[in-house]
Amino acid sequence: MQNVYVNSFGAFLPGDPVPNSAMENHLGLIGGLASRNRAFVLRQNKIKTRHYALDAQGKPQYSNAQMAARAIESAARNGEVSLADITYLATATTIADVLVPGLASHVHAELKLPPIEIASFQSVCASSLMALKTAFTQVRAGEHACAAVSGSEFASRYFRPGFYEHTAKYKATGETPVEADFLRFTLSDGAGAAILENKPNARQPSLKIKWIDLRSYADRFDACMLAGATREKTGLQAWGDYGDPLAATEAGALMLTQDFTMLQDMIPVWVSHYLDLIQKGRIAIEEVDHLCSHYSSHSLRESAVAALKAAGALIPEEKWFTNLYSRGNTGTASIFIMLEELYRTKELKKGQKILCHVPESGRCLNGLMMLEVA
Repeated sequence: MQNVYVNSFGAFLPGDPVPNSAMENHLGLIGGLASRNRAFVLRQNKIKTRHYALDAQGKPQYSNAQMAARAIESAARNGEVSLADITYLATATTIADVLVPGLASHVHAELKLPPIEIASFQSVCASSLMALKTAFTQVRAGEHACAAVSGSEFASRYFRPGFYEHTAKYKATGETPVEADFLRFTLSDGAGAAILENKPNARQPSLKIKWIDLRSYADRFDACMLAGATREKTGLQAWGDYGDPLAATEAGALMLTQDFTMLQDMIPVWVSHYLDLIQKGRIAIEEVDHLCSHYSSHSLRESAVAALKAAGALIPEEKWFTNLYSRGNTGTASIFIMLEELYRTKELKKGQKILCHVPESGRCLNGLMMLEVA
């Protein structure tokens, strides 16, 4: 088995940063009125600026695939390889541009690469680590010498007024459900990428992948973050099970929603995964130099910190690195965008360890990754 190194990162954030004061006008006013939930949500997440692939008139400026390709191109420029060296491509996203085919096919086409092996991963935030792990195992096994991995999101296209105004509930009450509004004022667009190789950089630091550990707890939870279905007493009703797309829209099946009560119940489960890895000797708290923890909202960080303190397993907060407040919550792209900024702005020293944490509320999934500066 070969060692595997992340040798460069890339990021692509569309458009200018959008401040809180402009975001609702940028996305569009639902029913022509300002949201009653906006101020509450922004107090919870504490995000100050974010980026959208929509312009101020609601017109897409980039596709999901185009953003992923630009992030990969950036990662190649920041490293010591060319795009032509890539023989394996893994992509991650929450919702791709189209239902069929998978995102990796479109990103491959955007990159204009010759025939290569590809893999598409679709989940929520932790699909970034799914894609990373498959690239890691491919390079580790000697199947490929150079792999590209991307995480990309175009959430804002689903936050335009029509996705809410045409639901039966909105027509009856004139209100947008808070479980939908929360995501509208939390999620944003962007892409990040990494280049993995079977040898370290010659001229700049590399990050050796020590391990990646992913666990699904879907046996314990119903869907928490949901799109493409409604919650019924009999279970989830998929949008395609309605009589037609209009009926699905009216039922609210095309809205992105999140169950907040269930989300809070997931925090102890995510913490238990982390504690299990400590017990198994994979994580030594005192050896971690940087923690890149993806969290969707500042309030969730506070809940996680409280749980970790209670367990006596908190990595000191001065070691935490995040750019949530300036970049927004970019879902699968977040961990790449975070690592790109950490790598670019911090003086990383050989032997330092970087612990990455990516929880996912979709149906409860948790991922951790350990990197070592080489």
